Amino acid sequence: MDSVHLDGSDEHRVRARGPSAAARRGREALLLGLAVLISCFGYVYTGLATTGRVPDGFAGFAGAMGCLALVPHLAARRWAPYADPLILPLAVLLSGIGLVLLYRLDFSYAERYSSDPTAAGQLMWTVIGVSLCVVVLIVLKDHRRLQRYIFLTMAVALVLLMAPAFFPGDTYGAKRWIFIGSLSFQPGEFVKTMIAVFFAGYLVIHRDALALTGRKVLGVRLPPGRQLAPILTVWVLSLLVLVFERDLGTSLIFFGLFVVMLYTATERFSWVLCGVLMAAAGAVVVGSAEPHVKGRIDAWQHPFAALHSQNAGSDQLAKALFGFGSGGVTGTGLGTGHPDLIGFAGRSDFILTTVGEELGLAGTMVVLMLYALLAQRGLSTAVALRDPFGKLLAVGLSAALALQVFVVAGGVLGLIPLTGKALPFLAKSGSSLVANWLMVALLIRISDSAGRARRGTDRVTARRS
Repeated sequence: MDSVHLDGSDEHRVRARGPSAAARRGREALLLGLAVLISCFGYVYTGLATTGRVPDGFAGFAGAMGCLALVPHLAARRWAPYADPLILPLAVLLSGIGLVLLYRLDFSYAERYSSDPTAAGQLMWTVIGVSLCVVVLIVLKDHRRLQRYIFLTMAVALVLLMAPAFFPGDTYGAKRWIFIGSLSFQPGEFVKTMIAVFFAGYLVIHRDALALTGRKVLGVRLPPGRQLAPILTVWVLSLLVLVFERDLGTSLIFFGLFVVMLYTATERFSWVLCGVLMAAAGAVVVGSAEPHVKGRIDAWQHPFAALHSQNAGSDQLAKALFGFGSGGVTGTGLGTGHPDLIGFAGRSDFILTTVGEELGLAGTMVVLMLYALLAQRGLSTAVALRDPFGKLLAVGLSAALALQVFVVAGGVLGLIPLTGKALPFLAKSGSSLVANWLMVALLIRISDSAGRARRGTDRVTARRS
């Protein structure tokens, strides 16, 4: 092939539209270094605030954070050189913040409840999650291979989704755990990724039928009955999860994910309208019939009732709101608040209360913006991709992350009923942490394909000019 000469303007155009692999990985390395520094600073600050000295395990923490950043970076440099340079640093920074928060909470929980520390266990699960991320980058060379197994993926997802209903006992009112000997995990955390894969493949096949058919009623084109079957099926499944497992969070994420991906594939507002109406109807029926769900709704509507009556339910939401209020704009300072007053949930969904109380509104907004930026990078990847399956999968993974953050943060802030889901990357939960790193690996792989496609388009543009 003859070489093509580029003048200064053409070379600038190529660089502007598609950074080289070396440039992307260089930016990623710089941002990863910043994420490690922020995490280490938070660890040292917490030790100084709680014990008055630098923590004894600082060297080990710094080394672990360095490895957690370096190993996936080297894997991305080798097997995904054109991946988005922001996805991995955002995941590492959120994981580092989560480790710092749990390390800070270990002091208060040990003093008030004599409970065992959890930061070391969370670090172990982070290592497992990052290792899974590296394995996925090595094994999965092309995200489009997943399209071959969409029905198998959905079958496994349904089995995992329904499995907790058949295990005895529940955890804090909801049946979302599978127990195998001394091991336990939440299958719902992995199901959301599997469902995103299935929906992406299914909607690619049936997109035209879902988008181009139907009748207009009052100016809104409603989907036909035969094409409405998928959303009815998902609606029924989400209600079954609510009824048999009392898992409001998984049900909301499951149904909301399908509606978002359906609207993305068809660009028809009627699907969103149907989804909202069906979600509202299901919430009314189940909320009035299922005692556990009804109790969460009552606690949401009257959060301060438990402070005046012992029979009014949990007072966690009321204490969380007081914590956010006492934090103000800048917070009381890391290690100087009282987030342990909330109880066991302070390490799971209510861990955001620690941020609000000790880092204030500013710290809360920073954490939420990190989540928003991670979801935005996934959506940006979807825009840059050419293949429809990759576009929908990137949208689905981003939507799953955003929906989980919304249902957790919304519940803790009193905007919606509490769901009990773990806050991604921050909360104490091995299943959630590993599942979120799996999601990060898929986003890195998909963004690598998008980067290669963008570079190829830029080269063609440069040759034509």
